[in-house]
Amino acid sequence: MRRLCLLLAGAVLLAPPLLAGPVEQGPPNVPAFHPAFPEQTRAPEAVSGVALQVERLAEGLEHPWGIAILPDGGFLITERPGRLRVFAGGALREAPVAGVPAVLNEGQGGLLDVALDPDFAANRLVYLTYAKPLGEGMSATAVARGRLAEDAAALTDVGDILVQEPPSPVAMQYGARIVFDGAGHAFVTLGEHSRPDQRAKAQDPATTYGKVVRIGLDGSAPADNPFAGVDGALAAIWSLGHRNPQGAAIRPGTGELWAVEHGPRGGDELNLIEPGKNYGWPVVSYGENYDGTPVGDGITSADGMTGPRYYWDPVIAPGAMTFYEGAMFPAWDGDVLVAAMKPGALVRLRLDGDTVTGEERLLKDQGRIRDVAVAPDGAILVLTDAEDGALLRLTPAGAGE
Repeated sequence: MRRLCLLLAGAVLLAPPLLAGPVEQGPPNVPAFHPAFPEQTRAPEAVSGVALQVERLAEGLEHPWGIAILPDGGFLITERPGRLRVFAGGALREAPVAGVPAVLNEGQGGLLDVALDPDFAANRLVYLTYAKPLGEGMSATAVARGRLAEDAAALTDVGDILVQEPPSPVAMQYGARIVFDGAGHAFVTLGEHSRPDQRAKAQDPATTYGKVVRIGLDGSAPADNPFAGVDGALAAIWSLGHRNPQGAAIRPGTGELWAVEHGPRGGDELNLIEPGKNYGWPVVSYGENYDGTPVGDGITSADGMTGPRYYWDPVIAPGAMTFYEGAMFPAWDGDVLVAAMKPGALVRLRLDGDTVTGEERLLKDQGRIRDVAVAPDGAILVLTDAEDGALLRLTPAGAGE
């Protein structure tokens, strides 16, 4: 009987998840909108039966935003006000890493994502995304690269490899997730700075507002990018028509780039990002403006624009995303994990090909979840976004007993 209880509480369930009605989430903001295909929203609730054990590895983090896992088992963690922190030897170092570029710590700006170079073990290179102050109230999303000292106390040789064009007077919606494709390139998600006169640039290929860009690790634009050589377009652009994509991940075994982005009031999206595609913002949306007025003409599709593979209305406010690979939660292998900030949860999506077939909401008692990552041992790491934020380690309840 004891073994049976542990099997039910842990992550070793072999039976398929139970499917029911959609996750409880309240009525949509725009009930007149209907999905383009049945599985595009409100998928059946997939109850995995997995109970989580939550360990608070670190506390007292001020609005942590991004985490990178070091080869020695430690972590680098960004705090939005502009600090890069080190968790090593089971504790959070008090002194932040020196050499981090100055950030605009206003609105939604600050120090954002952190990622290790694919060859970090040999070159110690670290990439940071941040709101770069450009004077007179202007800022832009930027990517800086620097070399981490062996003792992880400082970054040296720090310089920008990408700065969003043009600078914006609005300190909102920076995007700013960075993901490596394993072939010498990095994808960077870039927001459109929210205000109507700014958001329109998401459709303009002469700017990097509301775009996903693909760059070499030195910031150069690859010659095989879809807009390379196109008159009036920036060669770095990979896709356009995004609002505020803050999460992205490469799907294991496929090389596919997937991303999640914030909608307005309703219309958060999960997208399969393909080169040259236009994802519609602000022409189409499954949400509405915060004042209740329609976005654009109040339409959800248009010729030449690609709809989301999944959307949420009401919103979940998606931060980071990852695909689960690991030994601790074998029933979740290949599932999407999304850090959600409203009202706060870890959202798990089951995929069949490029279609969402089930949704589960976990960790609903920890507040805003900003980032999610998978440790080498298969444990799940999440950051809670708060004045007194935390680094949490999630394992199956009962594991090791």
